[in-house]
Formats: sequence, structure tokens, C-alpha cells
Amino acid sequence: MTAYVILRDHPLKSGAEGPKIKIDQAAEDQSDAGDESTVNVYAGDSISQREALQAVLIASANNVARLLARWDAGSEKAFVEKMNAAAKDLGMTNTTYTDPSGLNNTTVSTAVDQVKLAKAAMKSPAFREVAAMMSYNDYKGVNHGNWNHLVGHNGVVGIKTGTTTSALGNLVFAAKKEVGGETRTIVGAVVRQPDVGGGILDAALDASDELIRAAQDTLQSSTILKKGSVVGYVDDGLGGRTPVVATKDVKAVGWGGLTVKLTFEADEVPHSAKAGTKVGTLTVGDGGTSGAVKVPVALGQDLVEPGFSDKLTRLG
Repeated sequence: MTAYVILRDHPLKSGAEGPKIKIDQAAEDQSDAGDESTVNVYAGDSISQREALQAVLIASANNVARLLARWDAGSEKAFVEKMNAAAKDLGMTNTTYTDPSGLNNTTVSTAVDQVKLAKAAMKSPAFREVAAMMSYNDYKGVNHGNWNHLVGHNGVVGIKTGTTTSALGNLVFAAKKEVGGETRTIVGAVVRQPDVGGGILDAALDASDELIRAAQDTLQSSTILKKGSVVGYVDDGLGGRTPVVATKDVKAVGWGGLTVKLTFEADEVPHSAKAGTKVGTLTVGDGGTSGAVKVPVALGQDLVEPGFSDKLTRLG
């Protein structure tokens, strides 16, 4: 959520470094905080916004998460208010943030809410680029590996680990899968994984890997509307209706029982036109991380403007 709010308020274009952020004394002091993940930064130095996001998303640097909060909102308290407001906007009804790093036991959420957040965050090019990195080099030349060891394997492109003694092992993930000639993104979350011998981080990674592979194997492409299927009508307001048809097969990627969202956007419809004239676009999917397929729709028959006698009859 910290990375999401920062990129919402300070958008980064693909590949851009963004503004420089000055390291304060608090961020340096917290570099050696003991039982939490941090990276070494030094007061008076500066790092780019992109490096700060790398520190947070890849190295799980709590000290840099707090630095970003102070940089954005002036104080950590003010930033936490923005986090909770963002959660409300995203429909995260079972989430409460009490700190920018997620370390506090009073910061709570659910797998469902984290998927809502992940889908929104993955719309940002910069977020996607950073989340997909296996490691990064900081401004001192030190390399930091991604705690999410699944990244770079089996199509996994993110997103973020989270482990504490009370929260146990957690991972929000994103993985690619090509189905029916289209690349799809699977977003999911695994929470509260206990140590079964290899530690809570490995428990979260193992459970997520199993879930990702199951989802990838389940995805399939199906034709939900064939070319020429009537998807609507042009109504002349006088009782005449001209069918509107799909110009090609409409396919959706998913699994058995999935409800597919269809939305229609009309073009400016002429008073008369020949069959085959494009009059709008049918969109399959929600346009989120998995993308959306757009299919042109056209008149199935000639559209004829009502005659004068039709209008008189209607008025009568």
C-alpha cells in the first residue's frame, strides 16, 4: 500500500528514476533496527524515488517505507491516514493500516483485500517493473535480492512478501500465463502460513507456488460469442430495431464457472448505414491486470431512417 500511494501521488513513467529523496537521520538510525528488514542509508545522501520503491518492494526495507511516508505526507501519521483512505476507495473493507511498513501487529488485512490492492497497484508501469526484479543495486553498489524467490521463475512477476512473528508468512503474487495467444496475469494472495520446517517465508512461497501452478493449469480460452451473434440493437425510437452483431468470435480466458464481464461502448450511430458498419465496441474482461479483449460490433442489417409516414403514425 505504501508503494501504491506513493506512485498514485507521484507517478513514474516506465524506466524513469523520479525525483531525489533526501535521507533523514531517522532513516539512517533505523538502518540497523535489529529484528526487521532494512537497508543501509545515510543521512544527507539522496536516493531516487525508484530506488526507494526498490528498497521497499524488493528488500522489504521498513526504514525506507517510513522515509517515503514522511517525504510524501510530512509525517508517518498523515501518510497512514492516506493509506486507510486509499484502502476505503479500493473497497478493502477488512483492512486497517497503522504504520507505513506493515510491521505493527495492529496493521491487519485479508487475502481478498490484498488482491484488490495488488490489482490496482499492478496498473502502474513503474510498480510492475520494480516488482518483477530479482534484485537491485543500491546507490552504494550493494546488491539486494528479492525476498520473493519465486520472481523470475514459472512466469512469476511479483509482488511482495510479508513476514512477522504474529502475521506469519504472507505473499501477494502475480504470474503470467499465455492462453489462446494472449498473455494473462494471475494475481493472488497467501496469508498466515505457519512454519512447517523451513521457516514462515518458505511456507508462504511454497503455498503460493502451488497455488500459482494450479491457477495456470486451470486457465483456458473459450468462445463465449460466435461471429455474427446478435449482441444488441439500434432502436430508432419509433418501434424499429436493427440488430448489432459481433464482427468476430468473442473469446474469454478463465476457468469453469467464471462469470465474464461484458461491457458495451457505442459509437455515434448514423441515421442510416449499410450492414457491416461499425457502431461500437464490446469489451470482454475488466481491463485490469489481465487486460481486456475488445471486439468491434457492427450492424447486422442495413439501418434505414424511419420514413415520414412512420413518424406520423407514431405521433398518432
